[in-house]
Amino acid sequence: MNIWAVANQKGGVGKTTTSVSLAGLLAQQGQRVLLIDIDPHGSMTTYFGMEPDAPGASVYSLFKAAAEGAVLNPLRVIHPTAFENISLMPAATALATLDRQLGKQEGMGLVIKRALETLSDQFDAVIIDCPPILGVTMVNALAAAQFLLIPVQTEFLALKGLERMLKTLGMVQRSRKHRLDYLIIPTMYDQRTRASRDTLQVLQDRYHGSVWSEFVPIDTLFREASRLGKPLSYLQPESRGSMAYAHLLTLLQKPKPASGNVVVRSEPASTKTTANGLVEGVMP
Repeated sequence: MNIWAVANQKGGVGKTTTSVSLAGLLAQQGQRVLLIDIDPHGSMTTYFGMEPDAPGASVYSLFKAAAEGAVLNPLRVIHPTAFENISLMPAATALATLDRQLGKQEGMGLVIKRALETLSDQFDAVIIDCPPILGVTMVNALAAAQFLLIPVQTEFLALKGLERMLKTLGMVQRSRKHRLDYLIIPTMYDQRTRASRDTLQVLQDRYHGSVWSEFVPIDTLFREASRLGKPLSYLQPESRGSMAYAHLLTLLQKPKPASGNVVVRSEPASTKTTANGLVEGVMP
């Protein structure tokens, strides 16, 4: 079972679009895909016609059960979607309170990892859509993932989010003592604008070897696919956006994806692992 996290500490860079697009392509290959939405805003949950405000089982249920010392079968919080081979563990707005209410309790940093360990026979691929802020949910995603995808919008403000994301990743890696390879994915590229061209060049120069050699272009069909609640490859498989993600998936499915090691640009005050499995100096 492949487990990918999609994360960046900036919103609006294409995390949900990347997660849904790759899930659609994998499902069309016949792979059983589990999408996990750990963003309190629930964009991916809404994408598939569910509401993060609605009552019922969600990813938050796993955290709540863990805090109470209970064991919850993760299959109880997994919902089918309208698409064969795509299942969803939806978000809940209650995730926004997770750090304040439950974040310091023991075991909160490994809830997702432990849940996925029981599902290895149920799914071929897992994609975790992360919130744009550092907290217990992102720490869970980085602890559970085998590979990290970092979408970066090709505009200069997005570079700061990338720097924060790589610093966070380095801190978590040192505390876990295990390497998590990553790939930076340039998104929303508009070759007509100098800002996009210049930002892409900066990414390639500054993070050489860690950046996908291609990019996801601006494609208005992503909005149409979102409105219809479909992965773009189901709507327009020959569109520019679909083709870009198909090329990305081909790379990711190679035995050794083109990725780089994390470069931590400044040392945190502390990277000790606390009793709850989180990282001192990382959590707000």
